[in-house]
Amino acid sequence: MKFLLSGAFVLCWSSGFIGAKLGAGSAPAVTVLMWRFLPLAVVLLAVALATRASWRGVPPSALGRQSLIGLLSQSGYLLSVYVAIQLGVSSGTTALIDGTQPLVVGALAGPLLRQYVSGRQWVGLLLGVTGVGVVTAADAAARAGTHWWAYLVPFLGMLSLVAATFLDRRSRTPLAPLTTLSVHCATSALVFTLLALGTGAATPPADPAFWTAVAWLVVLSTFGGYGLYWLILRRSGVTKVNTLMFLMAPVTAVWGALMFDEPFGPQTALGLAIALLAVAVVHRAPGRDGGPSAPPRPGESRRRRDAVPDGA
Repeated sequence: MKFLLSGAFVLCWSSGFIGAKLGAGSAPAVTVLMWRFLPLAVVLLAVALATRASWRGVPPSALGRQSLIGLLSQSGYLLSVYVAIQLGVSSGTTALIDGTQPLVVGALAGPLLRQYVSGRQWVGLLLGVTGVGVVTAADAAARAGTHWWAYLVPFLGMLSLVAATFLDRRSRTPLAPLTTLSVHCATSALVFTLLALGTGAATPPADPAFWTAVAWLVVLSTFGGYGLYWLILRRSGVTKVNTLMFLMAPVTAVWGALMFDEPFGPQTALGLAIALLAVAVVHRAPGRDGGPSAPPRPGESRRRRDAVPDGA
């Protein structure tokens, strides 16, 4: 079951980059995102309110915290992905840059979670950065018209998702998955609707490709990718999710090359190989240089300490 969940998560999360590419050609990013989340939020909130059990005893502070997590992990993260792709960054490169999340988590785990990175793991982190650099350079060379600063946009989204991940792991009030997803989607629907109205981009185009992209994103990316992200995060911990995140880039790069004829040359393949090597170095079984385990969260047994990354 865990293997099937992991495989489904990788495919569904990767589909988000492909869906963003599908929608990029038919409407502005905020238009696609508004119509992705507005109907979805209405349906989810109606279902969540109908099943009142999931809302019983939930303190307002927990709902406020989940709204902030949704703002970071959906609104901030997704907007950066869509904008980057509309600026000309390939879906595979965007996925790889976003996939550096585990490296940043590893670097911040010490000061935030008291889980310090070993020398071996720092080597893996540097390898991951190198892999990103190689692929980004290859993509920039193949897309001469793309501004250099466009490649910084996905980094902002990745940092937003990192912040959401740490905020969730430090939460003391676990909520039902339906409640969490409803709050996150409602927050994103509000943010993107305000952005679309403010920029005059709220009216959806008549192009059928737009609604195909919206349906793709709702079914595969939101319910599939986003839902499985939090499910695996809570069942298997940050380390498991971090490892799987590195697989998004090669899957998306191949998918984008086949579907959109995006560049996939020897340099891209080399960069992806380096990034995957970083996974092996960072996440191999801890040896003598492995750092100490972080303390469990309140109310959590010490057998569940894999919720904190092993230095990555």
